Amino acid sequence: MSTGAIATLLGQQPYSFSGLKTIGKVFFILDILLFIMFSASITYRFCTNERSLNRSLHHPHESFFFGSFFVSIALIIYCIELYAVPACGPWLIRTQEVLYWTYAGTIMFVAVFQYHIIFDREKLPVAEAMPAWILPVYPFLIAGPLGTTLLKSQPTDSGLPIWIGSLTFAGLGWTFAFIMLTLYVTRLVNSELPEASKRPGMFIAVGPAAYTANTFVALAMNAPKHIPADFLGITSVPVGDIFKAVGTAAGIFMWLIAFWFSAFSIVSVLNSYKDLHFTLNYWGFIFPNAGLVIALIYIANALQSPAMKGICSAATIILVMVWIFVAITNVRAISQQLILWPGRDEDLEDMEGHGDPSEEEENELRGNSHDQESSSDGAEDQYLDFHDEQADAEAERKKVASCVAEIIERHSSAPGSRRG
Repeated sequence: MSTGAIATLLGQQPYSFSGLKTIGKVFFILDILLFIMFSASITYRFCTNERSLNRSLHHPHESFFFGSFFVSIALIIYCIELYAVPACGPWLIRTQEVLYWTYAGTIMFVAVFQYHIIFDREKLPVAEAMPAWILPVYPFLIAGPLGTTLLKSQPTDSGLPIWIGSLTFAGLGWTFAFIMLTLYVTRLVNSELPEASKRPGMFIAVGPAAYTANTFVALAMNAPKHIPADFLGITSVPVGDIFKAVGTAAGIFMWLIAFWFSAFSIVSVLNSYKDLHFTLNYWGFIFPNAGLVIALIYIANALQSPAMKGICSAATIILVMVWIFVAITNVRAISQQLILWPGRDEDLEDMEGHGDPSEEEENELRGNSHDQESSSDGAEDQYLDFHDEQADAEAERKKVASCVAEIIERHSSAPGSRRG
C-alpha cells in the first residue's frame, strides 16, 4: 500500500519538474511487482498449509489486514488513471469505469462478510482497540478518491454515477471508521498507549479523515463538470457550483482532525523511540500520511495557495525519504530473520478461541487436558490420604479415652479409695 500511495502522491504534485512523472512511474511499476510477488507468496502459504486461510481470517490481529489487499488493488487502478490513461486511447477509460464498479461490488462483499466473521466468532476487548480494526472498511475510504480521479477523464454520462458512487462509498467508509475510532479513543482514555513496536500502526487513524477530506474537495472541483445544471430539479442556481462550495468547505473541515491524529501518533512514537524495533507496522508511517498530503494538495489547489503547495512539496520529500528508510530497514530485518520468519513474526500472539487449531495447538490442548487430569488425580489422592489420617487420629483418640476410663475405674475400686 505504501509504495502505491507514494506513486499516487508523486503523480499529483502541485509543483513539478522534469523527471517527476518518471519517478512516479518507477514507484508504480515497483508497486505492481511487489503486489504480484506478495500475492503469490501468500497464495503459496494458503495452499501449502492446511486451514491456514481460515486461521488467518479468524486471527484477532492478522484478519483485519485482509482489507489491505483490496486497498492495494485500488491504488493500482488509481495509478493507471494517473500514468497510463493519458498515454492510451478511450478503451482504457471505459476499462477503468468497469474496474471501478467491479471493485466497488467486491469490497462491499468483503466488508460485510469479514466483519461478520469478526463479530460472530471473536471477542475483542476494547482495551486492546487499534486503528487496524478499520482496515476491512478501508477500501471504501480509498474508493472515494479513486472515483474522483477517474472523473478527470470520464465523459459526463458515466461521470455522474461515479460522482454519486464516490460520495456514497466515502460516506460508508467514514461513518464506520468513525465508530471504530471512537473505540480506539476510548481505549486511549481508559487504558494505556499501545506498546512501542505497535505505535507506528497508530498512523492508520490518520487515513479516514484524510481520504474523506480528499474525496470532498475532489468531488467539489469536479461537480460543475459532471452535475447537470438542473440536477435535483433546482433551476435557480447551478447545482454543481453549490456542491463545489459546500464540498470544499467540508474537506477543509475534515482535514485538521486527520492532522491531529498524525501529530498525536508522531509524539507517541518519539516518546518511545528507545524501545522501538522494526515491525511491519513501520509502513504505517507512509500510507495514511500520503493521504493527508494528497488532501492538502487538493485544498491548496482549490484555494490557490502557493504557501500550502510548498508545504505539500516539502511533505512529499519527507515521505519519500521515510519510504526509503523503511524499505531498507525492512530488507535488513528479513535478512537477519527478525520478521517474516518461523517463530519470529510479531503477530504470533493469539487470543483464546480463534480459528481452527493447528496440529501443534491440538497437541498443546491435549497436553493441557492431560495435565488437568493428572492434577485432578493428585487432588483425589490427597483427599483420600487426609481422610485416612483423620480416621487414624479418631481411632487413636478412642483408644486413649478407653485407657483413661479403665484407669479411673481401677482407681475407684481400690481399697484405699473406698476408705477415703
